[in-house]
Amino acid sequence: MISFPFKRILVCSTFITSIIFILSTNAFSQDDVPSQSYEDTTTALKDYKQEEKYSNQIAGEFTPGRGFDIIKTDKGSLNISGYGLARYLNQLPSSQIFTDHLGRQRVTHPRNDIYFQRFFVWFTGFLGTKKFNYNLTIWGLVPTMQTLVFGNLTYGFAKQIRLGVGIGPNLGIRSLQGPWPFFNASDRQMGDESIRPGFTGSVWITGEVLPRFYYTAAVGNNLSILGVTASQLTRNLTTSASIWWMPTTGEFGPRGGNGDFENHQKLATRFGASFGHARDDRFSSLGDSTSPNTQVKLSDGVNIYERGALADGVTVQRTNWDMGSVDMGFKYRGFFFQAQFYARYISKIQATGPVPVNNLTDKTFQVDVSHMIIPYTLNLYLSGSYMWDQFKRNPNELCAGLNYYPIHSRSWRVNLHYINITRSPTGSTFGYYMPGQTGTILSLGTDILL
Repeated sequence: MISFPFKRILVCSTFITSIIFILSTNAFSQDDVPSQSYEDTTTALKDYKQEEKYSNQIAGEFTPGRGFDIIKTDKGSLNISGYGLARYLNQLPSSQIFTDHLGRQRVTHPRNDIYFQRFFVWFTGFLGTKKFNYNLTIWGLVPTMQTLVFGNLTYGFAKQIRLGVGIGPNLGIRSLQGPWPFFNASDRQMGDESIRPGFTGSVWITGEVLPRFYYTAAVGNNLSILGVTASQLTRNLTTSASIWWMPTTGEFGPRGGNGDFENHQKLATRFGASFGHARDDRFSSLGDSTSPNTQVKLSDGVNIYERGALADGVTVQRTNWDMGSVDMGFKYRGFFFQAQFYARYISKIQATGPVPVNNLTDKTFQVDVSHMIIPYTLNLYLSGSYMWDQFKRNPNELCAGLNYYPIHSRSWRVNLHYINITRSPTGSTFGYYMPGQTGTILSLGTDILL
């Protein structure tokens, strides 16, 4: 199997950042770079926020683009916007057998396909007062032929307090709180994807409690609503919270996304921490070999609620799930750097028989660096993830890619993405990975945000 020490991620990050800087400073004279003062950047970001029809209060997945105004009166408004992703994905090698943490061999089925991967359509606006906003969403995932219709309602009492109810994220990780779809590529990387919670029916409160210091707290039904109906839920609710501080400029670009497309002339900074807790459940009969709850996977990519996940013939029914994460990010003159550390603790395991562990601890570190080598047009990035896991498998990855913006706007890009993955701890039809995969993942896609 292919493996590399964690130090390699840091060395590669430093090396490629240096090379990008040298190439960019040599390849483009000052006349080639659009002149833009910090005041211009700030004004552009304010204009962008003002043009957005629905401010980014909970998560990018539920926050539309600028869209098209259909109705706008003193008593209410309607805006329609959308997102779409078309992508070619090739997971290599074409067939593979991996060994899980119990020494059992499992077969992976890598993908090699072309899809209009997913889409969103948002119907948003205010009703009666601009303090009261609605968001009705149509979401579709074409590879699984899933389509959902859902929404949320929010009311802003003041900038310190905004109350919301509907579908929202469990707040254990920064990527669930706005940046999508402005990731490096079109989906989350291994570090984010392997350990994160999901979205669920919830109520939340958010706001700017101090100048440039924000918070969000939420109570939800479960870790992920996908595949789970109301009749399957237990009485246990999830709780989560997040804080973040942007001390230097008070913003971190549109949606707080990756990359410095906006070419900040003053250093933009963001520091944050997030936490989550759940009494998680398999949400199905113990007689079923599989579970509709697929959110929590072991570090070998096996669903913890699958029969035999922790011991042959034994089924886990409930666990305590706890997660904490810290993150910091910087943007300056086309450069972007972000580092994140996550820790997940699974305890109080209730199963049909004895299991070899009483709790599980997994820790993950992820680094992302990028530079706009041609301002407003071409972005080069590198990212790496490393997991210190309970079973000492140490999954890791190294990624690189290019983003090309044909109309010099974040609204449309073409993305080329490369991943070298070792013992993938995650996998789904949403993103890039297959459980247990060791090899290469290639992707070429284009996405739009209207």
